[in-house]
Amino acid sequence: MKAITLWQPWATLIAIGAKRYETRSWATNYRGPLAIHAAKRKADPGDWHGPINAALKEAGFGWYGEELPYGCIVCTVELVEVYRTETMYMPFRAAERHFGDYTPGRFAWRLANVQPVANIPARGSQGFWEWQPMREVA
Repeated sequence: MKAITLWQPWATLIAIGAKRYETRSWATNYRGPLAIHAAKRKADPGDWHGPINAALKEAGFGWYGEELPYGCIVCTVELVEVYRTETMYMPFRAAERHFGDYTPGRFAWRLANVQPVANIPARGSQGFWEWQPMREVA
């Protein structure tokens, strides 16, 4: 399965269903299943906007994301579409605008069918990388 590594709190925002678009400087033709991996590196909570903290707190995390998972797969999603940010009509929740960089020239990946997982340890990488979910042994 393809996977992508994101810094926290953005990985968890996807896992809890608060963030439905991942913004990137690059587009992809890929559509399909995608594992979301939370990087080991921690972003500075002082850089998080109020809506980020509010979404995390509502999901049961502390105001500054205490107990966020790091270095693991946090959910799987389906990448269903990629839009150029300057062509998007953005009727979605106001908070969603704070969860990504929608400046012109960037791309917004529409994510659907979020399936949280039990924080499966994994080593991430830049760009897309391959993740092999452990298969149950009968």
